[in-house]
Amino acid sequence: MALAPKFAGQRFTATNAPALHTLELYLDYVCPFSAKMFNTVYSSVVPLIKQKYPSKVQILFRQQIQPWHPSSTLVHEAAVAVLKLEPGKFWEFSKLLWIDDKPASDGSLNIGNAVTNDLKVLVKMNRLVGVHVTPTVIFDGVVENSISSSFTGQQWEEWLEKNVA
Repeated sequence: MALAPKFAGQRFTATNAPALHTLELYLDYVCPFSAKMFNTVYSSVVPLIKQKYPSKVQILFRQQIQPWHPSSTLVHEAAVAVLKLEPGKFWEFSKLLWIDDKPASDGSLNIGNAVTNDLKVLVKMNRLVGVHVTPTVIFDGVVENSISSSFTGQQWEEWLEKNVA
């Protein structure tokens, strides 16, 4: 769970790493609303943070596998494989997964592979904080219900100005 910068005294680190606000995005690659939010964040919010808040805000992409969509597991497994092989390409890979996103039928049962255990850990992590629906946004460890998949780049900018000290 993220720690709000105002509680940074609770954190012990051996370095002088800055205390950052943490914006956690719980997204499912099969969810069209997650796609909508990711595309806005990727094209508008990430550049804004790089420009105005580079030492104040970090974004965490939390994979939220929706078990009622068997194909969700497959695409999330592919993303975990990217994390293992080329972690720096994860966000770019995620963007590519949502290009020309069209509903399709779910695939057949997936019996597991080399990233299955990592995927199970991601599911457990999300359950621990009570995330069920996508997209869900958590800011500094607290669910932020005011942010929706319909947030525009401008709304994100206003929200960040209001909430990032």
